[in-house]
Amino acid sequence: MAAGNHSTVTEFIIGGLTNRPELQLPFFLLFLGIYLVTMIGNLGMITLICLNAQLHTPMYYFLSNLSLVDLCYSSVITPKMMVNFVSEKNIISYMGCMSQLYFFLVFVIAECYMLTVMAYDRYVAICRPLLYNIIMSHHVCSLLVGVVYVMGLIGSTIETSLMLKLAYCEVFISHYFCDILPLMKLSCSSTHDIEMTVFFLAGFNIIVTSLTVLVSYAFILSSILHISTTEGRSRAFSTCSSHLAAVGLFYGSASFMYLKPSTAGSLAQENVASVFYTTVIPMLNPLIYSLRNKEVKAAMQKTLRRKMF
Repeated sequence: MAAGNHSTVTEFIIGGLTNRPELQLPFFLLFLGIYLVTMIGNLGMITLICLNAQLHTPMYYFLSNLSLVDLCYSSVITPKMMVNFVSEKNIISYMGCMSQLYFFLVFVIAECYMLTVMAYDRYVAICRPLLYNIIMSHHVCSLLVGVVYVMGLIGSTIETSLMLKLAYCEVFISHYFCDILPLMKLSCSSTHDIEMTVFFLAGFNIIVTSLTVLVSYAFILSSILHISTTEGRSRAFSTCSSHLAAVGLFYGSASFMYLKPSTAGSLAQENVASVFYTTVIPMLNPLIYSLRNKEVKAAMQKTLRRKMF
């Protein structure tokens, strides 16, 4: 390794989700199924939005980018995890581990900001409907998506750079992928400053974005309650319910992982929370948005009829 890395470790051993041999194949099949549904669901959502002109709106532009982010960060974690289920030695190189950490952080931070942008879009649509097309112009939407990915790159670069500075004396990662907290436990140097920095950055990303979402939905709720017709209120609620479900699932599991001291909580609890937001949520998001969205279901039916006839 280069001296600048301050580490003599050249590879890590990944502990995985279980060390029981009889569970390796069932887990492999389970996560293979989850990953296939994730791939089909998110690629299907992106394709559906691209093929149907009625879905070429800011809301679906952001949704297609959310599907892309979900697809990418699931692909950073799940394939390697499945290989480990059927391998005798669950080894990952030092640079492979840091690369996995880097790209995972890029996409998980981008997910925070993408959900925030989607909440802002719903706020403008419901609270400023007459100005919606002006405020959410193509240029503004492209700029917002660009900012989402830039925030992911900046946050990931800072946090991964900090992890590269640590000296690692142990090689066994008590986790199923290279994440920040399990890696810090392997360091033989002090991690207090880095832990505080990571806690601050995670807190900033989670709290700032979640507060923005909450404020947006406070204004949305206020506007919905002022709608005179029951049908109007129902329609407004239906456009927001899918996004609220996605936000609740993601922020709940991410907050459990990163907004607590590294010594709090058991390994099993951390693994369950990690599995939920790294593999299950990317699978659920396209299902949530398609099953609860009439426009998506109508576009899907139209596309299927077009392909059949």
